[in-house]
Amino acid sequence: MTTHPIVFPGRLPLTSARPGSVPEILRAAQGLSTRALLARAIRDWFPGEIAVVSSFGTESAVLLHLVAEVDPATPVLFLETGKLFGETLRYRDRLVERLGLRDVRSLRPDPAALAQADPDGELWARTPDACCHLRKVEPLERGLGGFAAWINGRKRHHGGDRSTLPMAETVDGRVKLNPLAGWSRADIDRHFAAHDLPRHPLQADGFASIGCWPCSDRVAAGEDPRAGRWRGRAKTECGIHGRPPAAVSAGGCG
Repeated sequence: MTTHPIVFPGRLPLTSARPGSVPEILRAAQGLSTRALLARAIRDWFPGEIAVVSSFGTESAVLLHLVAEVDPATPVLFLETGKLFGETLRYRDRLVERLGLRDVRSLRPDPAALAQADPDGELWARTPDACCHLRKVEPLERGLGGFAAWINGRKRHHGGDRSTLPMAETVDGRVKLNPLAGWSRADIDRHFAAHDLPRHPLQADGFASIGCWPCSDRVAAGEDPRAGRWRGRAKTECGIHGRPPAAVSAGGCG
């Protein structure tokens, strides 16, 4: 039987030999539970062609735990921007050991591009969108090379552009899975408790969403969990989940 590949430029081809076409996978994903979606995606739909992107932030342990239950050798892509809290790096190491994750890859900005666009390390203050592009978007684009799909931990309860997240979508020629889209804050807390997962050490200090240290702030009671990201700016995303509104030709953090 002849198969006809659906070729995404620069990515691995998704062929009709895969169990279900991409549109069928997207439809099927909407009706699956989180655990079922992860199992199907990692074992059946994209074996060897799927990765998890994790910030090792305040809610990351839940998704990483669920992925490790399916296959702890699933690649985990971690954006090491050079501007992260030391607590985040130590928390990453603790979770890797606790969950038995076998393939965690640190993605760093290109040194030459960094030296040219951000020689003083203060690009985050001048043009945060450019900083994010340089330190997060570009490294992730390189890191996803060879993967046909990726998993992330966004949730609708975060609000803003995330409030209508589907369980699966296609973005830039890849299938992007949002298995925790429908999880509430209470669901997250219950999973932490049920599986005795360690918390990010900065959470107890008032940080609800943690990225780079210059662009993360504590949140007050009743504030949106992401209110502390890029505090005082009209910026809510770093760009890896959609292009920021401003031009990024100069090259933030978070």
